[in-house]
Amino acid sequence: MGNIIIKTKNLSKKYKDSVVVNKIDLEIQEGEIYGFLGPNGAGKTTTIQMLLGLIKPSNGEIYIDGKTIKNNRIDILKNMGSLVESPSYYGNLTAYENLEIIAKVRKIPLSRIQEVLEIVGLEKVEKKLTKNFSLGMKQRLGIGMAILGSPKILILDEPTNGLDPSGIEEIRELIKSFPVKYGMTVLVSSHLLSEIDQIATNVGIINKGNLIFQGEINHLRNLSNTIINFKVDQIDVARKLLKNEKIKFNRNGFEIDSPDYSEVATINKLLVENNINVYRIEEIKDSLERIFLNLIREDENRHVEIDSNRF
Repeated sequence: MGNIIIKTKNLSKKYKDSVVVNKIDLEIQEGEIYGFLGPNGAGKTTTIQMLLGLIKPSNGEIYIDGKTIKNNRIDILKNMGSLVESPSYYGNLTAYENLEIIAKVRKIPLSRIQEVLEIVGLEKVEKKLTKNFSLGMKQRLGIGMAILGSPKILILDEPTNGLDPSGIEEIRELIKSFPVKYGMTVLVSSHLLSEIDQIATNVGIINKGNLIFQGEINHLRNLSNTIINFKVDQIDVARKLLKNEKIKFNRNGFEIDSPDYSEVATINKLLVENNINVYRIEEIKDSLERIFLNLIREDENRHVEIDSNRF
């Protein structure tokens, strides 16, 4: 960890009047797994395609390992591997033969093929036609193709999409091994926070082309709202008592937003002294999924306000 290996500055992509990616500044450190999150259609794949030089940005700069992709595209791509959307393969060829074609085109030693088959767990089915592979096996083959050239950077676009729980777990564990065993930096895109939460240390959240959060996943958790929920036997009496004491609470149930713990003790004592039975005091924090959705809603509300102010 330490060096920034992928950096973008004001990266944008516009198609006619539609802004798909809007001035995003990504920073991805060497040796980490970076989760790139956002709803479907948020701009994740477009951003990835720009990072890989598949489409040109409308504005902005991309730096890979300190070099601009604009002037060093071929050299940069030699050290990158990718699986975008879904793997491409020849169905009437075996896993080994598919990898062999790539190895010959890219002048990679054929001995590397067996290594890759073992890494992605396909060594026992290397002679099986890929058209007969399960979806999970096809994803493994696609990842195998991406790492055949021993890339420094691996970019995976929705690698667990469509897989069953078993397949998702297998791909997840495979991805987690790349930085540790092979020193790769991995960018993984997904629309599922639960998946990214289990593999990434840093995340970037994109919504409608805007990067609305970037940082450690633990910092994302710190955005959680904390509520203290009191379970009591005389809720109307308890509410009236708190109102008289000028203690603020939510009317939906009997909840206190993010209080300090001394206030919790004070409220509990007040209730007990007034013969109100307290059955439970429970701390409730937003889940990561809720934080994710709240960030997206806040971003959309902000842009609705901006649009309304134009008229």
